[in-house]
Amino acid sequence: MPHSLEWSRAYTARLSESDAAGCEARSAELAQRLARETAAGELPFLSMPYRAKLEVEMAPLIPRLKAYKHMLVLGIGGSALGARAMQRAFAPGQDGPGHKGPWLWIADNVCAEQFEALLAKLSPSETVVVCISKSGGTIETLAQYFLVRDWLKAALGECWQEQMIVVTDERKGYLREEAVRYGLTALEVPDYLGGRYSALSAVGLLPAAFLGIDWQALLDGAAEVARPLVEQPESIARHPSFALACWAKALEDHGYSQLIFFCYIPQWAAYGPWFGQLWAESLGKDGKGVMPVPATGVTDQHSINQMFLDGPRDKGCIFLTSRNQAQGRNFGMDVPEQWAWLRAKPFGSLLEAEALGTRMALCKSGVPLVHIEMSDTGPRAAGALMMLLEAATLFTGWLMGINPLDQPAGCTTLWKPNLVRYQFPRGAIRGKRRIWPPIWPHRSAKRAFRTASMKISIAVKCSGGIKRSVTTPTRFPQTDFARRHAEVPGATRCKDGRA
Repeated sequence: MPHSLEWSRAYTARLSESDAAGCEARSAELAQRLARETAAGELPFLSMPYRAKLEVEMAPLIPRLKAYKHMLVLGIGGSALGARAMQRAFAPGQDGPGHKGPWLWIADNVCAEQFEALLAKLSPSETVVVCISKSGGTIETLAQYFLVRDWLKAALGECWQEQMIVVTDERKGYLREEAVRYGLTALEVPDYLGGRYSALSAVGLLPAAFLGIDWQALLDGAAEVARPLVEQPESIARHPSFALACWAKALEDHGYSQLIFFCYIPQWAAYGPWFGQLWAESLGKDGKGVMPVPATGVTDQHSINQMFLDGPRDKGCIFLTSRNQAQGRNFGMDVPEQWAWLRAKPFGSLLEAEALGTRMALCKSGVPLVHIEMSDTGPRAAGALMMLLEAATLFTGWLMGINPLDQPAGCTTLWKPNLVRYQFPRGAIRGKRRIWPPIWPHRSAKRAFRTASMKISIAVKCSGGIKRSVTTPTRFPQTDFARRHAEVPGATRCKDGRA
């Protein structure tokens, strides 16, 4: 069964399908831009010209990695989120009992307690370290690198270089200088490949290979989705990523300020934060953008789903499922009468039922929703989903009139060279003078903080009721993600309404 996008409740409430017509009419314009930027090498996440070189470099490296029990990744943002998503999806064993290795550890925050715990418990001789920064100058990652370099030197002496790998720019940046200075193994982050688009490069695939994940399948799935765009840019109007982009632009135009990414593939839950960074850093610019809200089924049915169902009507939803997930063991026939419908059913059937119920409730509540159903949950399918979402993000940015590939505001809260110590005015905190070293982005923020006295009260109103509605899925080819059932040659409809 191919993957499918189902659109029957995508245009609902105050959103109608005609609202996307203006965006769809711009397909020729975007096709020309796509052809131009692809030819110029400015969209490497889409065309993946680096793949052949990466395969050559990875061939001798993978056996070397297998000699270690642990891999410690130093990276933040796009240098960490993709690797974590792949580990949780395809090598979840280390999070459960009885795991015997390998283990992947990702240090992606400035937390001295967690970092010290890692270095205290890991054995340097059994650990390979991968330091990832496209620019080679990310302060959080470099700070970790300096400390880990000393840690390795203290334990291994002059052999420390053998256990340090850097993934960075091919020509410039401090990490590249370190690689040259010490003869470190170095893999390239290609030009024009920003961190949030880099998971399917060495950034995410080196940790994946260490864990034994089929990283080639990830690339194959992504290439299958990207191929029509790269080889026939004029086909963009028929590509599901463009359909998603038109829908997302229509959401913003009609006052929808949040986009839920509701993942009902539990082992893929970590793709939620990955998508959140991709969408937010790419599209949150010039006062524009729709806030991504990752959610996990069924966990978040019992937390934030109340807000989705009965809160402000300012949310759209990408709803992700797969029918071919592990079903687990069956319930016995002695289940109490009030839950008799569980008897002899597999545990996984509960996930399917709850996914359907939540999707119907969201639709009944008027949430515009696109349902993505994956045919399976293997690495190839994950690669296809990642490319679909990356391309949709790119096209959404173009439709919005912003550059989805830059990040002009990402680090404006960091003043790296000179951290200014700021003294609170007398009595600012419980009547005492206290010293605090905040990093002020501008003077107005400092003045505001100095003079402001704020009391925050939060009122939470809860009202319940899950309402239901029925949706009908449509089939599309795995290589096409076709938008409508009518566009798929040879598709048939089953008696239960499924394509």
